[in-house]
Amino acid sequence: MRQKILLYNPEAVFYDMPLALLAIGSALDPARYEVVIVDARVEPNAHAKAVEIAREAVCMGVTVLTGRPLRDALAATRKVRAACPSLPIVWGGWHPSLFGREILEQEPSVDVTVQGQGEETFRELVEHFSIGAPLDGVAGICFREKTGSGGIRQNPARTLTDMNFLPQVNYDLIDAEPYFRAKKRRQFDYISSTGCRFRCTFCADPQVFNRKWTAIEPDRLGEEFGHWHRKFGFTDVNFQDETFFTKRSRVVGVAEEFLRRDLNITWAGTMRADQGFRLTDEEFALVKRSGLRRVLVGVESGSQEMMDWLKKDIKMEQVWHVAEQCRRLGIEVIFPFIVGFPGESEASFRASLDMAKRLRAMSPGFTTPIFYFKPYPGSAITQEVVRQGYVLPQTLDDWADFDYVGGSSGPWVSAERFRLVERFKFYNKAAFRRASWLTAPVQWLARQRMRFDFFEWPVEKFLAERLLPQQQFHSLAAAAAPA
Repeated sequence: MRQKILLYNPEAVFYDMPLALLAIGSALDPARYEVVIVDARVEPNAHAKAVEIAREAVCMGVTVLTGRPLRDALAATRKVRAACPSLPIVWGGWHPSLFGREILEQEPSVDVTVQGQGEETFRELVEHFSIGAPLDGVAGICFREKTGSGGIRQNPARTLTDMNFLPQVNYDLIDAEPYFRAKKRRQFDYISSTGCRFRCTFCADPQVFNRKWTAIEPDRLGEEFGHWHRKFGFTDVNFQDETFFTKRSRVVGVAEEFLRRDLNITWAGTMRADQGFRLTDEEFALVKRSGLRRVLVGVESGSQEMMDWLKKDIKMEQVWHVAEQCRRLGIEVIFPFIVGFPGESEASFRASLDMAKRLRAMSPGFTTPIFYFKPYPGSAITQEVVRQGYVLPQTLDDWADFDYVGGSSGPWVSAERFRLVERFKFYNKAAFRRASWLTAPVQWLARQRMRFDFFEWPVEKFLAERLLPQQQFHSLAAAAAPA
């Protein structure tokens, strides 16, 4: 009789398939273990179902992101712990990768935290739990000792495993239809690479993955996509890789696989400007023919000086080159910017707004969302501001309230700058979007404001917030979503 493994995905505002849980669940021997995924985003009464499954399970695994998902992860974990006092509970994901020890110090309902890539680590944990073996030799974890002082131990880190040596992800572990319905499109989510080779100082990736990267080879990826396309009939793929376009020959190979198999799908992925710059005209045209509909290209700043300080390792001319290639081929682009870095000059701040406006005006398929820098652990900038006295959230409840992609500004943004950015964001989106008859007057006025950089007395914004139907207003004012 197979043993049950409970995997829990907390509530969140996005509806990507639970890729982290699918990956670790697929790493287990299906002849020995029955993996049950409870996803609170699509599952009614998720907490009650988790408790029900937990009563028969070997262990519970929870994927945890900082912010709102962390609050539900806590609630579900505590309910399962109350019902099953001896059940091993494991947390993995971004937050445990950065706060493995701190979570165990603060939250008695969690027994183990996993740092970094989780497939091999979770497989070993399940094997140990099933026979009651000690966890001393399991790399890549922090755990609370069950004997002796009951102290917290941190084992050596685990090296990144080549994804081609990992089992194929088994999407039969979930029902795909609720995700298609929630996203209002038959969009298949997939991670084809893990890690990141780059050194951006505002990002935690260099710490979590030690600037390592591994990716599934095109032939295997094509075979998997052919199988799941026949099963699910999806029409679009959203690659959730940190940097999908890292290896040019691989990207070309993936495009050729899609065309060879005549999948007739569209797809979206992440691209650094230097990666796009290295693609030839023919290669850009190839990925377009294979179905590429949108890329996300992080610009971060319109100032080359600031870009160098961030160690982004891209040049402005590379951004403009990629933008022109995508405009020419009809590929949509999300160009995110970040303002409010510690010590950011007025010139850098203004340069970012100017570049966001110019990129947005190039194509109605281009969006330029602007975010405020928030010191997230693991990044070099955060380490520096903490040394200077900045205090990070101290408890799990505080981190559950941490808004790292929302509309609140960090401490390095004055009230005047915040007001300007919020107005700029509204008018920049309104000015260059594809307008309906209802929003056309706002668009015309917004273009005049953008032309003259005049954002005082934002009457149109005030009226739009109050008079337009909610759906129309949010489509006008909301940041672009990576769907």
